[in-house]
Amino acid sequence: MSIQGELAPIAFLRFLFDRAVAVADPMRALAAHLPARPPGRVVVIGAGKASARMAEAVEDVWGPCEGLVITRYGYARPCEGIEIVEAAHPVPDEAGEAATKRMLELLKGSCQRNLA
Repeated sequence: MSIQGELAPIAFLRFLFDRAVAVADPMRALAAHLPARPPGRVVVIGAGKASARMAEAVEDVWGPCEGLVITRYGYARPCEGIEIVEAAHPVPDEAGEAATKRMLELLKGSCQRNLA
């Protein structure tokens, strides 16, 4: 990168930032690390600003999945099977509380523990 003058450090830092964001994009980073889709029911859950983009990446590789992801307002992504719910962050609102209750209901019975 060859930039003349006073802006060179700023331009270089911007280049580094843009590159880091691109490399961390779940559509690029997650797909390479997903195993083959497991047999049976697949339920995807998540919460946080990047969770909708991660859900989108999962469906890009595995196809439509069942699930629910809660993300911040303005961070929704298109998914076929995974429902994306937008809610307030960092202070939860009614939308986030209702979505969390629905997520817990979705997960009921999905994990069995052998406590013998």
